[in-house]
Parts: sequence; structure tokens; C-alpha cells
Amino acid sequence: MGQNDKTDKKPVLIRLSPATYQALQKWADEEFRSVNGQVEYVLTQALNKRKRPLK
Repeated sequence: MGQNDKTDKKPVLIRLSPATYQALQKWADEEFRSVNGQVEYVLTQALNKRKRPLK
């Protein structure tokens, strides 16, 4: 990620089941994030856990 993280982001379309989306929405609300922000957070955490940090 560069200096302008918001403009450097790539759009990605994903399909989620309604139950998955609702669970993400609830979790995101609890942590004051958007669903998109929550997905990014979860993916970043998973990458770090697997020793594949962002460059």
C-alpha cells in the first residue's frame, strides 16, 4: 500500500451468502467499521497469521 491508501485500493467483487453478510455486518457494526472495512481487516489478519504480511 502506498502513501494514498484509499486511492490505491483495487475494487473486488465477492459473493456472500445472506447469513455470511449479516454476520459480517454485525461484527463490523460492533467494531465501528463498514462491511468492506471489516472484510479487509479479516483478510489482513489472516495474511499476517499465515506469515504473508502486506508489502
